Amino acid sequence: MNILFLCTGNSCRSQIAEGWAKSLAGDKFNIESAGIESHGKNPRAITVMQEKGIDISQQESTKLTDEMLNRTDYIVTVCGHADEHCPALPAGMKKEHWPLNDPAKATGSEESIMEVFRESRDDIQQRVSDLLQKLKAL
Repeated sequence: MNILFLCTGNSCRSQIAEGWAKSLAGDKFNIESAGIESHGKNPRAITVMQEKGIDISQQESTKLTDEMLNRTDYIVTVCGHADEHCPALPAGMKKEHWPLNDPAKATGSEESIMEVFRESRDDIQQRVSDLLQKLKAL
């Protein structure tokens, strides 16, 4: 099964989701992430994932293509903008929406911003884990 995490810029939330899914799913699923646009990777997202022993630094920040959509079985939009601007999906594709706040918009001290990133990382970990459990049961 091919799972795609879709965000606005494929820089943070979808990158974290891809990293968790690849770490937790093993070889059972093909995992990708993409954005409606490509904004590059957020260094804080890379840092908070490294704290959990997951290296997402080699993942690409990619823009969604028709080819990606055509090979996807299950798509998860991780922000409202991506959900609203998601293109028409091929017949039979399952879709789920996670209304995640964007940690990249956090303000304050570096430590308080990093805490927002950690909270987001941990929330995404639980959501990915729950999703994989659900899909493995299908």
